[in-house]
Amino acid sequence: MSDTDGRIRLIILGGYLGSGKTTWLRHQLHEGNFQGALVIVNEAAETPIDDALLGGSERLAVLAGGCVCCAAKQDLIDLLRRISDDRSRAVSTVSPLDLIILETSGLADPGAIVEAIRSDPVLVYHIVVSEVIVAVDGLHGMSQLRSEPLSRYQIEVADQLIVTKMDAVDQAELELLLATLQAMSPGAMISGAVKGMPHQLPEFSQTKAESLKDLLAEDVKAPILPTRLHLDDSIDWTAFTVWLSALLYARGDDIVRVKGVIRTPAGRLLLQTVRKIVQSPEILPEQGDTREDNIVVMIGRGFTHSQLTKSLRHFVGRQGD
Repeated sequence: MSDTDGRIRLIILGGYLGSGKTTWLRHQLHEGNFQGALVIVNEAAETPIDDALLGGSERLAVLAGGCVCCAAKQDLIDLLRRISDDRSRAVSTVSPLDLIILETSGLADPGAIVEAIRSDPVLVYHIVVSEVIVAVDGLHGMSQLRSEPLSRYQIEVADQLIVTKMDAVDQAELELLLATLQAMSPGAMISGAVKGMPHQLPEFSQTKAESLKDLLAEDVKAPILPTRLHLDDSIDWTAFTVWLSALLYARGDDIVRVKGVIRTPAGRLLLQTVRKIVQSPEILPEQGDTREDNIVVMIGRGFTHSQLTKSLRHFVGRQGD
């Protein structure tokens, strides 16, 4: 179907946990791209974090508490139906909506979202998926392709692949990743980015690609799930950071992603990690954000909320609480 037949264009922005989707989208909005678009942010955890970074969006909606490819699929369908209905009835008092950017959870399969929209008897007449953009972590991309089937599903349905964090990866490993991506998704356009900004790709040879047969040998593991930790005001920030660093050192392969907004003496800090790498904290503004602070979402496998809470309290000397 054409994307110029009057329907709302929908761009799906996907990518595995910590791949840099929000950073890339944030830069696009800052540069004035996607003007007038509605940005829908989906997070698997009940407490959304990424929307705090997308203040440059003129229109923003949040779907939290499940991936829109499965658990929250009906929530997405209902939202898109309301948007379509409002547009048809000219309910909106601002300029007509012609573009939606859906930033998916890092645990979402874009292919399932495309199928859900195309098979819906209402949405098929109002919304067209014009592009699937998938961010690929340049630093962890190859290890994810080898160990996480979901990361491969995301790449296989992409129209455009954006390799992020290119400045932090070894040249040979980067060339291996690029060649493998091209072999996996030969029809996709591949580009590079560093902190959301365009970055030139190096030359690479297709002969360096990883064996697709080996990549497709799926290793069945426990599911990756989000766990929500609430940090009360009595927990010292310094002690918490030491605990988190020690935890990531010991279990960094199981704790895939950590995100949270925490109040510290320096202000409201955005905390983010990808496996064992802790990203530089970012100070967030106080105004215009009513979210609950001191919530940390830990996404991974092989641990429970009770185990994490007990570990943290033991570390800060509060075993008897």
